[in-house]
Amino acid sequence: MMKTKSIISELRLKFAEKTWNETFQLVRRCMDKTRDESKPCELLVRSLERLQEVFKVSSMNTMKSRLEVIAKHQGMGFHITEATCYLTADLFYLEVVLLPCGGVEEVKVAPHGASPVPCESLLHLLRSKNFAEFSMKLAGLFTQYNIAGDNEIKLKLFASLQCLGKDLQQISHLPRVPKDSDPQVDTVNNGRIGCLIAGKEDCPLTIQFYITPTDGMKTSDLSLVEEMTETVVQAAQVTVGVSDVTHKLQMASVIPQPPQLDPQGCPVLLPLSEGPYETLPACFLLRLQPAIPMMLSFVNKLSQITDVTIPDVDLQWAPLPKLLMSRSQSANSHAETLDEQDTIFTVPLPGGVMHSYVLPGAAWERGAVVDSIPFTHAAHVPALLELLRHQCAINTLLRSCITSRCARTGSVCDLHFEVLPESKTSFSVTFHRPDTDSLAVCEHSPQNRVLVNIYDAHQITCTLFGAGVGHPSMDDYLSDVMKRCMSIPVTLRALYSKLEEITSAPLSPSRPATTEAENDHLSPSSTTVTDTNSASTTFSQSAAVPEDGVSVSGSAYYAMSVAKSELLPEINTSPAVNLYPFTPVGVFSHWMTNNGQLSELI
Repeated sequence: MMKTKSIISELRLKFAEKTWNETFQLVRRCMDKTRDESKPCELLVRSLERLQEVFKVSSMNTMKSRLEVIAKHQGMGFHITEATCYLTADLFYLEVVLLPCGGVEEVKVAPHGASPVPCESLLHLLRSKNFAEFSMKLAGLFTQYNIAGDNEIKLKLFASLQCLGKDLQQISHLPRVPKDSDPQVDTVNNGRIGCLIAGKEDCPLTIQFYITPTDGMKTSDLSLVEEMTETVVQAAQVTVGVSDVTHKLQMASVIPQPPQLDPQGCPVLLPLSEGPYETLPACFLLRLQPAIPMMLSFVNKLSQITDVTIPDVDLQWAPLPKLLMSRSQSANSHAETLDEQDTIFTVPLPGGVMHSYVLPGAAWERGAVVDSIPFTHAAHVPALLELLRHQCAINTLLRSCITSRCARTGSVCDLHFEVLPESKTSFSVTFHRPDTDSLAVCEHSPQNRVLVNIYDAHQITCTLFGAGVGHPSMDDYLSDVMKRCMSIPVTLRALYSKLEEITSAPLSPSRPATTEAENDHLSPSSTTVTDTNSASTTFSQSAAVPEDGVSVSGSAYYAMSVAKSELLPEINTSPAVNLYPFTPVGVFSHWMTNNGQLSELI
């Protein structure tokens, strides 16, 4: 012990009068002599980093030293030629041009086989001396190009990924008919490839494919939706990853020249057998940002589209509401747990109104949070995006009554609702009339509920059962509100507002005061309604039952004729939007129907 103290004392005396630069040079020489040159001694790296943190960068040599440490910390090579530093990896390198004062003149990124391209984001970080953020950005860039395998496989995968990116860009530029008044929202939600952001020097190719539509909403509703839900643009990065099994990957474009369209106006893509390809131990990946909670049935459909199994090693299965709750509850939200599965959520609305929602966990399909989707062909991407949009639409609606901004324990709620699944793509919201006191209903009266069918991300319908109002105009009104705001609380607030108007309005002279009891004697198949402004209108109660076979019990209900102009005072109507039927020829024919559309997406 005494000998060790003596050595340390001698070292302190020896270097007491040394300058900071001499100390830096000593540590760097020690780093160069480490046994494993690919990974310098961590203790020495941390020592040099701590020294650099307290030392101001005011010369070219100091900046070089700082960049060298960052490069080695990320596992990259480092080379210097006069005033230029090169941070190198297998598939890219970074070129940093320095000034004599230690400043940075230019930063360029050069992917393999491509010319260096200026990178403003990295240049800004170095000029502002934000070395910590620069190191993180460099780590992300290194991960982007860090493809496993030997150099030959890396180069082939990199070339295949570039071919895929060019094909996706060409598909995204093909003309189509707009379906939304907002061009940005229309491109994201309805584009064949969504909104494609070309891969830049510091980030991979990115697809924005879903954002909550808010076209035509009132300002108060828009503010409410923004407060109750996270406004997130759902995106996916297009990358490549290793696989346990080999797959055929394109080595050239799969789009014939000139591009061809099928009868539905979709581009025709060639199967891999008709063009150059390589069989490699890898596949393409859509890395979801953020990850998406998905039902098991939807996860299985993803694999059916691509013929590639999604690894379930890291997937944690749980009821869908539980997954949404764990990912969307904010610090200010409040949920009162009844048991291990059921949770009551309180949602505040303008005017001091408080809703409560319960989503019984045992009733909902189990799902998992998916963060990446493997695929092998450009033709898979449009179909995958439509399925992801479908799940995002379901999640957005359910999250609107899970995400809560307020409420203390024991707070009193004005209205109570229960949300239950009716099928894999539909659910019902049970409620009580504004002129009743509870959810209890008479044995011979229909249950009050709104059935919500999400056929896909573009086709959402609401059907009102019970409540004493069954005119199709009310269903159209609720459907329009829900499609505009994608919020269950906002839609139910609109429903209650209309029901209050109807129940408080005096009966017109031509409309008899039909009671609920009298309605039970009406024919269950049809009800005739007369109005002073129109002839009798006949509609079938069974027609309100959704197409997917969801049965709704209950006796015939009183139908009130409501003018659509009265029901839609502030909602902009638009034609129904159809699912884009993108089905490439010869790629996954087992999913084709006679009319060329996907048969299992819905």
